[in-house]
Parts: sequence; structure tokens; C-alpha cells
Amino acid sequence: MILPFVLLIAVFYFLLIRPENKKKKAAAKMRSELAVGDEITTIGGIVGTICAVKEDTIVIETGADRVRMEFTKWAISTKGTQATENGAGETKDSKDKK
Repeated sequence: MILPFVLLIAVFYFLLIRPENKKKKAAAKMRSELAVGDEITTIGGIVGTICAVKEDTIVIETGADRVRMEFTKWAISTKGTQATENGAGETKDSKDKK
């Protein structure tokens, strides 16, 4: 009776919990390695180049009009620009590595 319950918990751990923790660690690592000059995309879809990096925030510059905005680091979605609308495409950085 207890064996199916333990098996179910193990399946949930390996299929749901573990991959989510890996994604969180990868995102935290990416955010901690942000540097001036990197091109980023925010969770709101704003694309810009990093001008300054502070402890918990970053300042980005968007477009040719050089508007500067400050964001918290947790609001950074990806390093590079999104290639597709749904975010499943390649980023600029992954294209450069090929």
C-alpha cells in the first residue's frame, strides 16, 4: 500500500520539482552574471542594453533615444533579445556561440 505512494512522490520529484529548481538556479546565475553592455529582455518585453549594475537593480538604456530605466534584477527574463513572440526561439547570445 505504501509502495505506490512512495513511487508517486518520486515521479513528482523527478518530473516536476527537480527541473523547476534547476531553472531557478540557472536564472539566478544568469542574473548575478549581468554586466555593463549586455543586451537583455525584461519579463515585460522591454529590450535594452545595461548601463549600470547595482546590488539589486540594473539600469538599462533602450532604443536610439537613449531612455534610461531602472529595473530590479528579478525582472530580467533573458540575456539577449527574444527571436520569437512566444519566447521559445534562440537568443542573440546562443546564436553567437554556434
